[in-house]
Amino acid sequence: MSPLSMSLQKDNDDAHPPKEQQQQHKMNIQNNTKNDTAVEPSVFSLSLPWAAIVLLAITMAAIVTVAPKTISDNSNDEENSSWSFLQRTLTSIDGKPEKYTFEEDHPPLLPLTTSDYAGVICATLGLMVAAGGGIGGGGILVPIYILVMGFSPKHAIPLSNVTVFGGAVANVILNTKKRHPLADRPLVDWDLILVMEPLTIAGALVGAFLNKILPDILLVVMLVALLSYTANNTLKKAIKMYRIESRHMREQAESELVRITHEEEDDDDDEAEETLLDNMETQEDEATPGSNEGADEGDKMTEVNFNDDLPLKNEELEKILEEERTTPENNVKVLIIMFVVVLFINLIKGGGAFKSPLGIRCGSTSFWVANGLMLGWIIFISMYARDYLVKRYELKKRVGYEYVEGDIQWDERATIVYPIVCAAAGFFAGMFGVGGGIVKGPLMLAMGVHPAVSSATSACMILFTSFTATTSFVVFGLLLPDYAFVAVIIGFLATFVGQILLNHLMKKYKRNSYIAFSIGAVVLLSAFLMTIQSLVSIAEGEKEGGGGGGGICGHS
Repeated sequence: MSPLSMSLQKDNDDAHPPKEQQQQHKMNIQNNTKNDTAVEPSVFSLSLPWAAIVLLAITMAAIVTVAPKTISDNSNDEENSSWSFLQRTLTSIDGKPEKYTFEEDHPPLLPLTTSDYAGVICATLGLMVAAGGGIGGGGILVPIYILVMGFSPKHAIPLSNVTVFGGAVANVILNTKKRHPLADRPLVDWDLILVMEPLTIAGALVGAFLNKILPDILLVVMLVALLSYTANNTLKKAIKMYRIESRHMREQAESELVRITHEEEDDDDDEAEETLLDNMETQEDEATPGSNEGADEGDKMTEVNFNDDLPLKNEELEKILEEERTTPENNVKVLIIMFVVVLFINLIKGGGAFKSPLGIRCGSTSFWVANGLMLGWIIFISMYARDYLVKRYELKKRVGYEYVEGDIQWDERATIVYPIVCAAAGFFAGMFGVGGGIVKGPLMLAMGVHPAVSSATSACMILFTSFTATTSFVVFGLLLPDYAFVAVIIGFLATFVGQILLNHLMKKYKRNSYIAFSIGAVVLLSAFLMTIQSLVSIAEGEKEGGGGGGGICGHS
């Protein structure tokens, strides 16, 4: 190349940085992003406090069980203490003092009272906030039903479960047709559901048993501890996501400004420079006519040799991509079959207030055999799901499948660790009546799942978990039919409207972090409300009323 052409080329390069520099700049941005997200809490950092809560609960259960009854006598002598002020403050909206010791026998739905109207309004607002995160909102509903509407925790928890179920139906309807933001596939990650949901249901069934056994105050203390820790981690992640999004927006705006400036400065000179360069390159090509032909032949030989090894892998890769463009029917069928079998066994075995059609008595050998069969069936499905996903992961690895941001690679380790943690989430779901999403939502964010995928997938899992837990509460006779019917409708409508509003805000401001903020806000609000509930429980001496566990087969 002549000196003149080299000089012109250098000037042009100064105005337009080569692709290598642009790619390096892009890689630097990606590396900065990775560094920002590298400090997110791991699954172990979330699961270890859960285990600590369980151990603490066992210790507290022992203390509550053996606590001397003199505590009750002493509390009765302190009517004029500071707690009396709290009691006088917590009166009904009608202005009449209301006894906040949780009553086991709640009055029927009709006629509606002022507290019923207030409870419905509060529940609706809470569900609308929770809708975008796909986490149900049970942690908000339970204290509302207890503190505002006066339900016993033994009734409030099942009622919140059926409300969460109604919201999950609305979420699934809205999310079914949505697409993944980074790939050509459905928004709901059915592989994630297949590997996590079976043990979540198993945990929910066990948790429902403990809900019957443990004292109400113990349930409250455990839930407050769980939600306080989870809220802290989730809000930290939401803030970090918001900052990353803001920085990306600034970089994108600056990049666009630089591009426009360069185009305006170089428009007048580009055409003349390119023409001169083309003429010089043509002269050089004419001086060496045979060189390019040899190079072309070498390129063709290399291309043929390289492509000879690819047809089979490309065909398998294309098949995988084609399968992922639609909802995997096999995964859905497996989940439905598992769900139907669990529901069938759960109903035929009966419970404390539900007579078994086969004559199985609650607490009998047949009763526990039926429960063992149900858990065994769930574990079998979980093992099948693990085997399927590990094989699929190996296939994707072999054909060079490219994962997008937020995808989980289901290797042998991941298919063991995550389901175990999800079993703990299901355990809390059944015991607290929070639908599992208030734990699984933050869990999936910690796993690195895309916020939109996390919300949609969590809502779909809640549909299975909340309905399964609800059937357990039905057979135990803890679900009030009239309130349950209204609760399902409220859950559906409030969640439907709330998700539409949040989707509008996300599209307008182009921020997925709003989902994480929704999750964190619900968890934090739940922790706050449950703390108030625990203080009221202690102040009112709940142990005198329905505060103790009645046993698995005890009547409500």
